[in-house]
Amino acid sequence: MNTQTLFYIIIAILVIQFIIDRGLEYLNAKRYNDSIPPELNDVFDREEYRKSQEYKKTNYKFSWFTATFSLIITLAFLLLGGFEWVDSIARNISSHPIVIALIFFGIIMIGNDILTTPFSYYRTFVIEEEFGFNKTSKKLFWIDKAKGWLMTIILGGGILALIIWFFEWAGSNFWIYTWILVAAVSLFMNLFYSRLIVPIFNKQTPLEDGSLKDMIQAYANKVGFEIKNIFVIDGSKRSTKANAYFSGFGREKRITLYDTLINDLEEEEIVAVLAHEVGHYKRKHIIYNITLSILLTGLTLYILSIFINNPEVSLAIGVSQPSFHAALIGFGILYSPISEITSLVMNMISRAFEYQADDYAKDTFSSQPLISSLKKLSKSSLSNLTPHPAYVFMHYSHPPLIARIRNLKV
Repeated sequence: MNTQTLFYIIIAILVIQFIIDRGLEYLNAKRYNDSIPPELNDVFDREEYRKSQEYKKTNYKFSWFTATFSLIITLAFLLLGGFEWVDSIARNISSHPIVIALIFFGIIMIGNDILTTPFSYYRTFVIEEEFGFNKTSKKLFWIDKAKGWLMTIILGGGILALIIWFFEWAGSNFWIYTWILVAAVSLFMNLFYSRLIVPIFNKQTPLEDGSLKDMIQAYANKVGFEIKNIFVIDGSKRSTKANAYFSGFGREKRITLYDTLINDLEEEEIVAVLAHEVGHYKRKHIIYNITLSILLTGLTLYILSIFINNPEVSLAIGVSQPSFHAALIGFGILYSPISEITSLVMNMISRAFEYQADDYAKDTFSSQPLISSLKKLSKSSLSNLTPHPAYVFMHYSHPPLIARIRNLKV
């Protein structure tokens, strides 16, 4: 397949994906004014429901603007030789392939951040502020941005440098060593993310002794779940939205509660949420997810190894000199339709796991406090109670609220 054909395929993929995504968003938006299912009549009162509709409509309009802007910039970059321009800058600075690649991606990421930060700022300090969610200060916003960049440079840059070194050393077999590297990083992050990464952005404190901790411990003892690490995270310094999550396994497993969750829910409801999280662990969902993710990564890297030495893949994005880093960009776009399919399958599996975790909480604790907690969490985040089935199928990693409640009532 020649360069021009691949170039047109890349353009077509970007445009078709945009049309499909916008079409799904439109279908979803058409249901914003649908009647609320009877089971959810107690989630919002009239004023709260009006507010939730306005929130969804505002985000819908904003997503249209940002997605259109992103498509225009990407197409302009391809059509006007943007990648060739960045590549020439990198090659004028160094002749070493690893350094060239790091500069190449560094320039693209800096440029992308300059263009997208105003949107992020607007979403945080205008949209989230208007609807009462934002608790982030402008100072914290920029501190988070700086920390994120530092982590990207250290972790992302280090991993990219190793991958290119593998390629220079092992040729097309680089994918095997890259797969091992990515698998090791994934396992490490799952084990130690809460211990090493979260503290960079948030303060975590052990849950204080009291009735809530006693209830959690009593439930854990009942189901044979050894838990020593229960932490509270200061999520309220950024948002009013509540959450809880389970991370790690073995000695490193821990449950993390957002302080907003503790403030918004009754103790019995919090235990029900934790019973759901314990269900994920007991049903080995974490192991399954890690395993599937690693297998998909291996498949992707293997396919990449087939295409990476094809100069047409590099030249298709407009560069004049084929390279690993240019081929990585071209392959990323060409592979995206397959990535969409694998994401769809992973979402289907994830939704099935959520039902299983809900069932576990229902069987080992109680369904009613979990139902009431789900309703409160949906209310506090002004979530969509009437999503379109096609949108759910394509994008939801969790079943919609009404589906979960109906499952819990069976």
